[in-house]
Amino acid sequence: MKVTFGQNGSGAGPLYRLYTARLRRQLAQLHVPHHVAMMIDGNRRWAKQLGYATPAHGHRAGAAKMREFLGWCDELGIDVVSLYLLSADNLRKRDSNELADLIDIIAELAEALSREGNWRVQTVGRTDLLPPDLARVLSDATERTKDHTGLHVNLAVGYGGRNEIVDAVRSILAQHDANGGTIAELAESLTPEIIGQHLYTTGQADPDLVIRTSGEQRLSDFLLWQSAHSEFYFVEALGPDLREVDFLRAIRDYASRDRRFGG
Repeated sequence: MKVTFGQNGSGAGPLYRLYTARLRRQLAQLHVPHHVAMMIDGNRRWAKQLGYATPAHGHRAGAAKMREFLGWCDELGIDVVSLYLLSADNLRKRDSNELADLIDIIAELAEALSREGNWRVQTVGRTDLLPPDLARVLSDATERTKDHTGLHVNLAVGYGGRNEIVDAVRSILAQHDANGGTIAELAESLTPEIIGQHLYTTGQADPDLVIRTSGEQRLSDFLLWQSAHSEFYFVEALGPDLREVDFLRAIRDYASRDRRFGG
């Protein structure tokens, strides 16, 4: 079935709504992922293409899209969503003005999500690398929602997958040393499960599906350990242009796959 969505592909017309409803009916009979990780990419390109003076317009549009995306996930019954908002590399490499705008936008997003019904917000990343005001907002959002039982939202801020693994190993070493164990004993007892218990996402199931927008096909240091057996789906749309139909197609594609978990 070929569907025409209109001149800009925004999905505002009746055919789009009918097609979206059809996809939702299909998915009601299928297995949806428990945990979805989202890499929203292309915000800067979106702003440039539309002639905006700064990337901040793109980042703000991307943040608004992420709130919409979380609503789609919640409606579909997905339990956990991880959003890649700011990498540790971004903190070192981004232009200072762009970074300042991005930090403000992330703070506004975290504050808004923490007041979004029964959603639980958790920060994953090195908050010690962040400006104190942003670290405080993220901490407050986590504390405010710690008893919520709805959609679990991981905000990856100041995050790096390699850093996470290093921090996990350091935590294991410190714990082992405190217990008076030897290096030989540690080497003998170390397992992937033990490392998993010391990751930022300890206690959570690994992502079933990782989605990335803008057509890029790389992990960019996101959830390296956790995504070892994840399925991947790449969307051509730039982050702010992501449509619900794009998301539903990703879920439909996931449900059709024969997951082998490394086999």
